[in-house]
Amino acid sequence: MRRAGEIALPFDPATRSAAGITFIGRIRSPWAKGTAPKNLRAARETGQGARVELDPAYAPALTGLEVGQAIQLLYWVDRGERDLLVQNPAHGRGLRGTFALRSPVRPNPIALGTVVITTLDIASGVIGIDATDAWDGTPVLDIKPWLDTVDVPPGWRPVD
Repeated sequence: MRRAGEIALPFDPATRSAAGITFIGRIRSPWAKGTAPKNLRAARETGQGARVELDPAYAPALTGLEVGQAIQLLYWVDRGERDLLVQNPAHGRGLRGTFALRSPVRPNPIALGTVVITTLDIASGVIGIDATDAWDGTPVLDIKPWLDTVDVPPGWRPVD
């Protein structure tokens, strides 16, 4: 349902695909439409963990990861809308462009969550994670280690 002032694209971005994507696994979580937390912070507050189940072919790629390590999980919000350019978030602050929000409604529904590995079974390709806001069955695109020397810009300070 559109909120006041929202602007949508005149086309479906999915029809303009220019690259192939391979899903490497799925997120398993307790969440579904209407029950998911609004973001990763809220998901952590529930105390509900989740897991990533990789396609067995990708399991060896987990070598070198460790329990307690932070990783960046890129996932495909496959059941989200894709056509909004300007959104009117329910949490307020007025109209905002899609690229100024962490909303799952985007032309390419790629989500990024920095999570902590709670369990790791490389042989089966299963990673336990501390939390997710993704719905159960959400496809996983990639996993990258979070590195403070790379992922935090030098001299970075939060914007007030």
